Amino acid sequence: MNWEESTKQKMLNLKLPTDPRWVNVAQMQIEDVLVDHAYCEQKAASSCISLIVRFNELDELVDTLTPIVAEEWGHFERVMDQLRKRGMKFGKPRKDEYVIKLSQFVKKGGSRIEQLTENLLMNGLIEARSCERFKILSKNIEDEELRKFYYELMISEAGHYVTFLDLARRYQDVEKVNQRWKEWLEYEAEVISNLKVRGDRMH
Repeated sequence: MNWEESTKQKMLNLKLPTDPRWVNVAQMQIEDVLVDHAYCEQKAASSCISLIVRFNELDELVDTLTPIVAEEWGHFERVMDQLRKRGMKFGKPRKDEYVIKLSQFVKKGGSRIEQLTENLLMNGLIEARSCERFKILSKNIEDEELRKFYYELMISEAGHYVTFLDLARRYQDVEKVNQRWKEWLEYEAEVISNLKVRGDRMH
């Protein structure tokens, strides 16, 4: 079984695929997509740093997320390189309606471990959707260099997705995590179905 086949079975269980129209629109607005993507990588690094600071007593969490911070920042630098070599400008951040909607599903209160679980699952879901979008770009975009670029990032994001879920199951009851994960997947599908198809956003 190759990597792509195993990934489909192991992690790409998103309930609703991206609208096929997205890649066509995104290709016509690639500068906007790259700018938004750069901010996504920046936010991903910041999110991991936040978890490390908030749950600093969890050694395995700190040790696992620390290299991901470096990797996400490396992705940010690589996206910036793609912008620069095309003579594109790094514009202002855009409102991320997708992440805002997901954050509204995070359960408030509960134990510290329950709070950790919620954040790990949300981060994992964002990585999964990013992986799916990267895969679409790697297969359909006309720019050959960007196809290769997004294929490489697709593999990396898949690894991050698995890491977040594994950490959640490390610190919380596995059955509880799996049940909550199903709820997150159902909610995310609803969010995706209600969001307008926009080519100037990664999500």
